[in-house]
Amino acid sequence: MSEEKQHHGLFHHHKDEDKPSDYPQSGNSDTPEIDYKKEEKHHKHLEHYDEAGVVAAGAYGLDEKHKAKKDPEHAHKHKIEEGIAGAAAVGGGGFASHEHHDKKETKKEEEEAHGKKNHHLF
Repeated sequence: MSEEKQHHGLFHHHKDEDKPSDYPQSGNSDTPEIDYKKEEKHHKHLEHYDEAGVVAAGAYGLDEKHKAKKDPEHAHKHKIEEGIAGAAAVGGGGFASHEHHDKKETKKEEEEAHGKKNHHLF
């Protein structure tokens, strides 16, 4: 039993000692190089997903508004769901704006890393 591996839960997996790591270990001062193109592409994809979510939430809100008019017996429920859909659309729009800003920031960091300088005076 002493030579058998014991598993102590789902999230307590140990790396094999013979596997090389992608990241520097303690004592090694080398830092991994950042792949700016990959990071920019990641933010671009998240931005597009969020834009699609905003459109879907907006469409759902409009559908609930239509249902509130057509079904006066359950109009209150439909108005609440319309408001929730509107809040989701606004939140998604804010996150899409955030990802757009991150994408621009990554592009700027890449340009600075490769030696391009901004000569804006004002």
